[in-house]
This record gives sequence, C-alpha cells and structure tokens, in this order.
Amino acid sequence: MSRQKNIKIDTLSFHDMIDEDSDLIPLLSPEDEAEMNKELVPEMLPILPLRNTVLFPGVVIPITATRDKAIQLIKEVNKGDKILGIVAQKDSASKNPSFDDIYHTGVVAQILRVLKMPDGNTTVIIQGKKRIRLEAEIQKEPFIKAVTTEIIEDSFVQDTEEFKEIIKTVKETALSVIEENPNIPSEGTFAIKNIKSNSFLINFISSNIDLSVKEKQELLEVNSLQDRAIATLKKLNTELQRLELRNDIQNKTRVDLDQQQKEYYLHQQLKTIQEELGGNSHETEIVELNKKAKEKKWSKEIQKTFEKEVLRMKRLNPQMPEYAIQRNYLELMLELPWDTYTKDKFDLKEAEATLDRDHFGLEKVKDRIIEHLAVLKLKGDMKSPIICLYGPPGVGKTSLGKSIAEALGRKYVRMALGGLRDESEIRGHRKTYIGAMPGRLIQNIKKSGTSNPVFVLDEIDKMASGMQGDPSSAMLEVLDPEQNSAFYDNFLEVGYDLSKVMFIATANNIGNIPWALRDRMEMINVSGYTIEEKMEIAKKHLLPKQLKEHGLKSSHLKIGKAQLEFVVAGYTRESGVRNLEKVIAKLVRYAAKSIAMEESYDVSLSHENIEAILGPARMERDKYENNEVAGVVTGLAWTSVGGDILFIESILSKGKGLTITGNLGTVMKESATIALEYIKANAEDLGVKQKVLEAYKVHVHVPEGATPKDGPSAGITMITSLVSSLTQRKVKSKLAMTGEITLRGKVLPVGGIKEKILAAKRANIKEIILCEANKKDIEEIKDSYLKGLKFHYVTEIKQVLDLALT
Repeated sequence: MSRQKNIKIDTLSFHDMIDEDSDLIPLLSPEDEAEMNKELVPEMLPILPLRNTVLFPGVVIPITATRDKAIQLIKEVNKGDKILGIVAQKDSASKNPSFDDIYHTGVVAQILRVLKMPDGNTTVIIQGKKRIRLEAEIQKEPFIKAVTTEIIEDSFVQDTEEFKEIIKTVKETALSVIEENPNIPSEGTFAIKNIKSNSFLINFISSNIDLSVKEKQELLEVNSLQDRAIATLKKLNTELQRLELRNDIQNKTRVDLDQQQKEYYLHQQLKTIQEELGGNSHETEIVELNKKAKEKKWSKEIQKTFEKEVLRMKRLNPQMPEYAIQRNYLELMLELPWDTYTKDKFDLKEAEATLDRDHFGLEKVKDRIIEHLAVLKLKGDMKSPIICLYGPPGVGKTSLGKSIAEALGRKYVRMALGGLRDESEIRGHRKTYIGAMPGRLIQNIKKSGTSNPVFVLDEIDKMASGMQGDPSSAMLEVLDPEQNSAFYDNFLEVGYDLSKVMFIATANNIGNIPWALRDRMEMINVSGYTIEEKMEIAKKHLLPKQLKEHGLKSSHLKIGKAQLEFVVAGYTRESGVRNLEKVIAKLVRYAAKSIAMEESYDVSLSHENIEAILGPARMERDKYENNEVAGVVTGLAWTSVGGDILFIESILSKGKGLTITGNLGTVMKESATIALEYIKANAEDLGVKQKVLEAYKVHVHVPEGATPKDGPSAGITMITSLVSSLTQRKVKSKLAMTGEITLRGKVLPVGGIKEKILAAKRANIKEIILCEANKKDIEEIKDSYLKGLKFHYVTEIKQVLDLALT
C-alpha cells in the first residue's frame, strides 16, 4: 500500500480521500452496502476510462479530468442521475482510447461532488457501486456509451471459520504494511480498523495497495469474494516483504557505517594509549616470541620455520583476523615439547609391583609391558609399541593406561574417541580458516609437556565416518610406527615425532575397527573375570576405594568371603566389575548413613543384612536344566558382558516342516536348517526312522525369546537336540557343547571360549564338547579355571552324538 502522487486523468491517495468537513476517510457502513446492493444497474451507461487506477465497489476516489471527452461526460452525467461506468485503460499512454482499448470489466459509479480547481481542471469525487461487464459499444462520440450487465458474485457462506481467519489475516497484514511504510498517513490504520463489511474491506485494500493497473484489474475480475481475499492477501504479503527488506537494508547500512566510525575512533585512542605506555604491543609480542624461541631445543628445520613465520607476522596488520591465527600458531610451536622426553624407570620389579597393585589378573598385558621395559633397558632406545586392549566393558582397559604410565614413569594422556566423526579432530584445521586450531593429538602432547607420554586412545572402535571425513583413516598414520615419526598436522604444517609415544587403544568390539587400522596394532584380549577373581578385586580394590571415597575406615564395614560371593553372584552378571563397584558403593552408603544418623548397625554384614540393603538377589547362577526330557540340550554362548549357557529345546508334532522360534538371527536359523537337512540325509546312520521324519513336524525353540540371539556356535547343540527328539534318546547329564556344523558333518571351531568355560563352571557343568581346533584356546586358559571340567574334542557330528546321547 502506498501514497500515490497526483497525476492527470485520475489520482488515488489516502490524503485526497479525506472528507473536507471531517478528518476521516469516507467509509462504507454495512447499512450503506445493503442499500447499494438493492440498486439496479442501468442497461446503458456512459463509460469513463481511467488511466492509472482501478475503481472497486464501495470505494470513494477523487479523479482530475483534463481530457475534453472526460470533462464533457462528467458535465452531462452530473446534470442527470450522476451514474456512469468506470473502467481502466489497457494502455495508460493512450489519449483517446477506443472500446477495444479499455477493460470490459469495471464498476458502475456515482458522482458525489464536482470541484473546479484553481488551475482550471475539474476534480470529481466518485464512489464505486457494483461490478459491471461491458457487453457492446453503442456510442463512440462525444464519449463512449455501452450496454452493461451486472456481475453477480459467486455465492458462498461467509460465516465459515476459514473465511473469518482469512479476513483477520488480511486486516493484520494491511496494518503491518501501513506500519512499515512511512509514506502512508496514520488515517490508513484508522480506516482499516473501522471497516465492518468484509467485502468493502477487501475492495478498499485492493484499491489502495501499491499494484499496477493490470494487477488491480485482475483482482477486480475475481468473481468470488473468498478467492479475491486470498489473492489480495498474497499481494499484501509480497508488499510487506518488500518493505521489510528495504527497511532492513537501510538499517544495516546505517549501523555498519556507525560501527566503522566507532572502531576507527577506538583504534585511534588505543594507538595513543600504547604510545603513552612506551611502545607498540605488536612489536612487544614479536620480541617476546623471539626471546622464548632462544630457549627451545629444536632442530634447525623447526628453527628456520619459526623464524619465517615470525617475519610473516611482522608484515600482518594486528587488526586482521589472520594476525590472531598467526600468533596462536607461533605460541603452539613454542609450547610443544620438541625433543623433550621423560626418563623411563628401568626397575622392572618395581614396575611389576605397580601393575599388580592396581590390577588383579591381566597377565598378558603386564607381561607385554615388562617385555617392553626390558628391551628399553638393554637397547636404550626403541619405537614404542602400539597396543590395543579389547574386551568387554568394565574389565579395566582404560585404567590400565594410568598404571602403565606410572610403571614406566611417564606422563599420562587420555583421548576419548567415542562418537568422533570429524577428521580435523585428529589432523587439525588448515591455517587459512578463521578459528583454526591443531588436532587433539597435538593439543594433548602440548598439555603433557613431553614427547613420550603414555597416550590412551579410548573406545577406538566407536569412531564414525561423517560429512567432515573419516577420522579412522586419519588414525592410520598416527598408529603406524613406520610413519608416525613425522606426523603431519594441518595446523602445525611441520612433521612432529610421535614414534616415542606409547599408544594404548581400547575397544569393546574389534569387528568395528577397520582392518587396516587393526593391522597396525598389537591386539591383546582382556577377557572377563571369574567369580573368584571378582571377589579378590572387590576385596583388594573396590571396597577400600569406596570406603575412602565415602569418608569411612576399614573398621566401619566388613564383608566376609561368603557374603562377598553372595553379592557377586546374586547382584551382578557382567564380565567386568563396574556394576559390582556400584553395589559395593550402596553397601558403604548404608554404613555412612547409619554413622551420620548415629544409628546402630552390623559392621560385619550377613546375608540377611545384604538382602535388607540391596533387596532380594536379582541374579541367579545359570541353572543347568535336567536331562529327563529328550530334546533339551545345553549350549554355550558368548555375550557382550561375558559367557552364558543357552538351552535349545525341540519337540515333535503331527505335520511336516520345521518351525524355529526364540528371536534368532539369520545365521542361527541357518544352523537349525542345516542340522535337519543333515539328519534327513543321514537318517539311517543316526538311527532316525524315515517314518518319523515324514510323519512329524519339528519345532526348535531357544528360551528367553525377548533376547536376540545369533551366530554359528549353536550348530552342534541344534543337531543334538533334533536327533534326541527324533530318537527319544536323552542327553547326557551335566553336559554342554559349542561348535559350528557343516552339511558334510564336520564340526568347526568358534570363539569366546574362555567366557563360555566360565559360564559352564557357574552352571555346574562337568563335561564340555568342543571342536578339535579349539584345543589351543583351552591351553591358553589358567588351569585353575579348568578345574572340575572334562573336555571332549571332536571333528565329526557323529562323535558329538555318540558322546551326548544316552
């Protein structure tokens, strides 16, 4: 919406529409509109073309007539009934438009007043009544006359919620346009707020909005009030966005200019202050950097690079963003521990004692660290190994790093890689970027203050690829002893020697580590703990630690061996000891609360005390199910929190086919299918009657259906269960098994043997059937873990069935 300038032929503005006798814009009331709608449209009307605007029903506008035809027409009409037709010209430049040069949709209008202006022109105030269509021309001179018909609007219900909301939005948008446009007088807001008629509101806004004649004509020709309202709303929104954009641009340019002036004055004042204080801070910084550089022990190549970068900094304007980045770069070079190393401890006995003090078990890891120290002692210098400790959570992989650092006498640094998806976190950003910084590797080396710390890369299996590159690929150079002697950081831009850093990576699932990265590391398995080991860890480490953290002494709480075993077996089921520490912390808090509240309590906890504090035992030992029913076999499974026993049941029913249930994965389902097909192919050798195979349907189920299960380890368990059901031979008592099968009747090796053996011991299993190839895994396990177990090593399925079935 805009205030338009007075131009010849006709004009339109809020200011000109104000009544001379009152300061208000003439508005059409609902009563006036009803009266106007009753009036009939004459069959023939004199037609007055307008050059630069379109008249809408109900709207009052002033026009200035300068053309002879227009003046003559107004005179004649004003003498008579004062009714005439108003249409817009297609081309505003046309001085004498014909019938074809005007739009044929217009309005019938009434002359309200004729004014003689001082300049000799005639100004007429007219009001639109109804929309009309020009059907045919009946007179050309002295002015156009035409046959007209009234345009009846499409009927619709105005009381709908949709139409009410449209009208409300039109009103609000029109008010926003008036508010944004300083050229529109405040009377416009008054007019919009005081219009009661919906149709007049739309016509009034359509008439006053800043549009071309053609666009206004299009609005006039819309035959439905609702459609015209929506079309007007679109035009209003466009106008509002244009005004807002213009105002934003004006504000921004004004603010930017003010800001520039402000900064200029501040810089001038700063310059004066610096001169008063005795020198330029820029020059002072460079002197300080050069002074620190003289104390550094670095190679000639690094020295040359540093001097070159200082000269570059001198040429930079201190107000430029690049200056801050350059200063940060030089400060990083000065803070990095180039050729600064801590001295390793070579007392192997003391190092061994440190590792044994902090961690129970984990012999493989301890042996590897002692071996490394022994070689260092003999040779004096060597590339540090890159070790990856993998195993279930809570077994002490991360905390081992601290113990190793203490045993070696080195600094300890830890970097969490879980969820890392940006390559620049490893390699840093190029200096060309604003806010550039080095990668976290270089930052941690700077923080440690030495170039040979023990660097723990935690959760290396949980790095992810993202939009910013693949961080695991960036780690390939870091973890290669042949390459990391000149590790390139994008920010540092010179090689940094990482070959003396002892990297220790930790992981839960090595399957998630890319094979190229896995190949660069020495993989050491940190397996789960037995109940006996957990009891030792709780007694030596967890209980003293929790007593200390809760401000208690060892005399405030005592837990006996039997009670400790009850806690471990009854309240935790995990490979590590993280949950065990939480349970012990709860027992310690009970004692702390009793002491603080001055209540009496049993210092030596009994089973009853433990159940009162922790509630009934939630975990039961893996129970071995009896072999009284044919078809029930005990299998051994590996889980992310250690080993477990698994029961596989099968049953026969009338029908044909194989049904498998128990939330099994694809591989496990395939094992059941292979087992049944092998039995069908070798039924005679296995003692299975062909009639039974043909007459009965087999159903295999693995209990705990809510738990997903997958893997090939249950192959021999499946086939034993099926043969047991089909022959009704029971399975041998206290026997468990694990192994993969093939269609040729071979038994293949599987993984997770130690965890499975521990699960078998917990369930009081006495005999275990394994693949012959798994014998090497048993030989690596401590004899104390194998006590009371008898192992049967097999290569064929028939051997399994002979051993398992009674």
